[in-house]
Amino acid sequence: MNKKKMDLAMALNIIPKVLQLFLNFCLVLLALILSFLLIKELTVFFKVLMTVGSSDYKLFLANILIFFLYFEFITMIVKYFKEDYHFPLRYFLYIGITAMIRLIIVEHDHPIDTLIYSIVILILIIGYFIMNITPLERPIRSKIIKKSE
Repeated sequence: MNKKKMDLAMALNIIPKVLQLFLNFCLVLLALILSFLLIKELTVFFKVLMTVGSSDYKLFLANILIFFLYFEFITMIVKYFKEDYHFPLRYFLYIGITAMIRLIIVEHDHPIDTLIYSIVILILIIGYFIMNITPLERPIRSKIIKKSE
């Protein structure tokens, strides 16, 4: 009976560690892909700057915001590893706000859509404000996921 309990306890300790390693590997791979795309976007940005010049400011701003989206995703992955395998919610809000601003700049032909995008930005900012005024409390980890010391 004791051996079965020990085997079950070992399996419960190994499974989360294996899944965490798989997740970490996938996130590192995603960060490398996003870094490549960030560099590619930087070259496109310079190409637009050199060929088009400052005449097409919408394209220029859209490329800057796409650059920041890649940058924010990479920053979020870095913070995930620095903050003990936890995605900070504020980075998702930053990404959402930046994406909505990009949509307003790129697709502002329909006033109702622009108003809806603006309302979404307002909701995200209100959520960010609420998140900042509430105390920071993390849930207590279970014994299965606790780090071995």
